[in-house]
Amino acid sequence: MTATQNLGGTFTLPGTEITVHRMGYGAMQLAGPHVWGPPRDHAAALAVLREAIAAGVNHIDTSDFYGPHVTNQIIGEALHPYPAGLTIVTKIGYRRGEGGSWLPAKSVAELESAVRDNLHNLGLDVLDVVNLRFGGPAGPDDSSVAPEVEALAGLQQKGLVRHFGLSTITEKQYEEARAIAPIVCVQNLYNVAHREDDAFVERLAKDGVAYVPYFPLGGFSPLQAGELDEVAAQLGATPMQVALAWLLHRSPNILLIPGTSSVGHLKENLAAAELKLTDEALATLDGIAAAKQ
Repeated sequence: MTATQNLGGTFTLPGTEITVHRMGYGAMQLAGPHVWGPPRDHAAALAVLREAIAAGVNHIDTSDFYGPHVTNQIIGEALHPYPAGLTIVTKIGYRRGEGGSWLPAKSVAELESAVRDNLHNLGLDVLDVVNLRFGGPAGPDDSSVAPEVEALAGLQQKGLVRHFGLSTITEKQYEEARAIAPIVCVQNLYNVAHREDDAFVERLAKDGVAYVPYFPLGGFSPLQAGELDEVAAQLGATPMQVALAWLLHRSPNILLIPGTSSVGHLKENLAAAELKLTDEALATLDGIAAAKQ
């Protein structure tokens, strides 16, 4: 990490001693196509992880259903024994079916099995943070999260999990979950074009809870993408860098986990933390969500 590169500053997860740089790394793309099977280039997958750590990244987001098992095994191969201060956040609540399908797996037995698989393939005795995934391809639903949260709290009591968060949820589900156990982070779809969670981001910021958006360039209409491209060209940056810089600017509780299997793209993503957005650029970006196709 260069003397001027701060990776977006730091954030401490509530009720913990875990402090991470706001710019982290998402490991999903280390698996093969469609997050299934081994990577096309195993050596490159190892290299991008090691470069991330060398650049100062201390927050890696992963799951044992990436691959399945592949991504966690690569993380272990590349980085174990893990450097001090590295936080690995994993995700449970789904499993992979035939042909790479994504299937809910939220029974008590399935959740414990998933936690133990993550421990085994990462080479850990306890998981720092586990995100419990709800919802589906269409986004969050309104179902109760209490049974699953209670099951995860039980795994916490067994000493298998230190802290946990939630993924693809509504604010109502967050309220239900936090009445059962402390929540340290929420991971939802959110970007400059999809801002349905604006009020939720603000609520979590007041609670000191991290908000971790996924798909920073997902779901843009052609008009929205064109406006993002124009801002990027004006700033001499890539659209991804602008999208990431906007998220860092949006709220201090936002943590980023952009993923890539390329060292070059990794360096571009991390450099987004240094990108300065002008007032004109921010005004254009803040209006993108209202742009129609």
